[in-house]
Amino acid sequence: MSLSPDSLYRSVIAGPPRPSGLILPRGLTLPGNVERYGVPGAGAIVIPVEEGDRLTIRNDEGGQRCEVVAVAADGTISARLLGQTGQGGAEGLTALLASGEESLARLRGRLEQRGLDLSRAGREALHLFGAETPAGTEETLTAAGSGDVIIATPASLMDVWGQDTATPLTVIVTRTQSRTQITHDLPDPLADPILDLRVKSATAEAYFVKAGDYIQILDVDGRQCTDFQCFSARKLDKGRELALDVTATRSLMGHAYPMPGLHAKYYDQDFTPLIEVVQDTCGRHDAFSLACYAKYYDDIGYPGHANCTENFNGALSQYGIGPRGGWMAANFFFNTGVDAHGVMIADEPWSRPGDYVLMRALTDIVCVSSACPDDTTAANGWNPTDIHVRSYSGAQSFKRAIAIRATPDSEPKMTKETGFHDRLSKLTRNFVEYRGYWLANSYAAAGPVEEYWACREKCVVLDLSALRKWEVTGPDAEALMQYTLTRDVKKLTPGQIVYSAMCYPHGGMIDDGTVFKLGANNFRWIGGDDYSGVWLREQAEKLGLKVLVRSSTDQMHNLAVQGPESRELLKKVIWTPPHQPTMAELGWFRFTVGRIGDAEGVPVVVSRTGYTGELGYEVWCHPKHAGEVFDAIWAAGQDHGIRPMGLQALDMVRIEAGLIFAGYDFSDQTDPFEAGIGFTVPLKTKPDDFIGREALIRRKEHPSRKLVGLDIDSAIEVGHGDCVHVGRAQVGEITSAMRSPLLGKQIALARIDVAHADLGTAVEIGKLDGQQKRLPATIVGFAHYDPKKTRPQK
Repeated sequence: MSLSPDSLYRSVIAGPPRPSGLILPRGLTLPGNVERYGVPGAGAIVIPVEEGDRLTIRNDEGGQRCEVVAVAADGTISARLLGQTGQGGAEGLTALLASGEESLARLRGRLEQRGLDLSRAGREALHLFGAETPAGTEETLTAAGSGDVIIATPASLMDVWGQDTATPLTVIVTRTQSRTQITHDLPDPLADPILDLRVKSATAEAYFVKAGDYIQILDVDGRQCTDFQCFSARKLDKGRELALDVTATRSLMGHAYPMPGLHAKYYDQDFTPLIEVVQDTCGRHDAFSLACYAKYYDDIGYPGHANCTENFNGALSQYGIGPRGGWMAANFFFNTGVDAHGVMIADEPWSRPGDYVLMRALTDIVCVSSACPDDTTAANGWNPTDIHVRSYSGAQSFKRAIAIRATPDSEPKMTKETGFHDRLSKLTRNFVEYRGYWLANSYAAAGPVEEYWACREKCVVLDLSALRKWEVTGPDAEALMQYTLTRDVKKLTPGQIVYSAMCYPHGGMIDDGTVFKLGANNFRWIGGDDYSGVWLREQAEKLGLKVLVRSSTDQMHNLAVQGPESRELLKKVIWTPPHQPTMAELGWFRFTVGRIGDAEGVPVVVSRTGYTGELGYEVWCHPKHAGEVFDAIWAAGQDHGIRPMGLQALDMVRIEAGLIFAGYDFSDQTDPFEAGIGFTVPLKTKPDDFIGREALIRRKEHPSRKLVGLDIDSAIEVGHGDCVHVGRAQVGEITSAMRSPLLGKQIALARIDVAHADLGTAVEIGKLDGQQKRLPATIVGFAHYDPKKTRPQK
């Protein structure tokens, strides 16, 4: 067979090559003259401006008031700086600054330094937006000169039975002068810096930090790695060059690399702690590889390439530290991993412009930081840039925090303490980061097993403030909830709650949660994931519905009171008005509005809900009232054997009760039937369409997997993701597992192929590689504990 020249030519694709398709978050795709700022609800920021700069203020969730105060370079407060006429006073901003809110401390200091008194603002403030402003509404202002613009989101305390929450704004600043290169301004210092050091691309800098002081290492333009190394200065004085040792650190911390919280320290080979990670806005680093070295580049065909090891050698020589052929280091922002075959892999960093790691020196240390020069791989996004280092006095106080984002385009939010943290931190130091909050893992005086028994036999208190709350209001609120949730929301009456799934069009779950009906056009959605609220707002916008969906997570914290004696306890604490149910009258999945103690006490909402499988309640309050709420419940609970309960014990009781957990028992690849909550999908009785309905009809008619219970005939620990086999074939996986104190055996939840999901089926749980070690198990009824849910309904 021969091919003609014409056929050969026809196989050629005409035209020049096209660039690779790439979708990046907005923070990495802004033009060089565009900046983005977030203003938190009940917060304020200041932005310096020059003539011609344009500020676009977007009301992200709708319904949030905004005050703008413009301060000219000479200190004059005048709306004319923005080409506007003043509309009123700055009472909202003034109240925020007077509140003592810690996050506004730097703004207060900046105003004091400039000698600015907002009481002199007269009527020069601008008032933008109102309570009915739709989400996404924008206002644009243009600077007529140089100065500062203060943008505030005034708000009062949200009533727990009201829905007047405080929500964020986004500000996009378009500068008149476009940068010649794509570079980014550094974020403001966290405090007055001692050291303010730029590490230029492909270089390294050494510096000294005193014990107790803080080191902030910033990625200036995003997607840039920096190797960090340090030595105890006192050991150097004695001639001992003991560098930070990542192998010793991994061994002691039990983690791939330290993060803020319990496992936060880096050590040298003597096991002396050198530094502690306090804050991290990136969350992805490396503590396995050496800093890049000459031989690495020689071996891949780039002899003589600049490298971090030689840069370290040069920078550290001033401290008398000898050179090395390859430096062990903490490689911040370096994105590495180990795949299933044991191969080390790397990709572009997760870090964005301004991301940082903040550490505290635990002894006097000599440090060195590089701006990695690798332009031969994706390690620096193919474009090596600068790193910046700042240090701060140990007299400053910085709280432990990790940044999270609701979506890739969202502004980062740092881990917070809940309103109950002040009380609970007196009972334990074992806190873990959970979805942006520090929650107690277990308590020193008891431990998970004792906390478990207190929940099953007496009563416990549990901080669940990390649950996401969304206020859904407006004439189309019910229509939105009916369309986006699987349950029939139209059947709810005010005061009633229903548990529901929320699904994508393909039937996979976004979240599960509860919806409270506060009024005809007023709902409160409570779930586990920030994105569920974003999804609600996206659907409302797509359908053109008249409804606001606003986050109230930071305005409403909740303390779960669970266990057989929880009702008798709360009867002593909660006062309710005549038109609201008392604790004795409150039915399952109902809520009441009341106060602590009497008619003059702090306001609360109490719902008869929980996540333990026991009789239980949740008490919802503003975080500023959380201390009073906790104290009253704790004092009354002493006669009822009350214990605090952490997340470890919560996991035990919820697995026994067959209550599912996101990321373990369900995901966006799991439908409600496969997650064991098919009862939340009333396909026959709900007359209205909802998102995912057609897919769920199909998936119910043709099921492939089922969530089941397992009794495990072994004391060897089983965990999430362990494979489940029948013979050699894998037929499922463990979603959650625990050793049940009540049942005296190890139990699990598992998702199994329907062909092997019958009760009594013998299966094996694979350990090691799944074949070399097996644990016998039997499929049993779901759930293991009180499957008919009689206890919470008592």
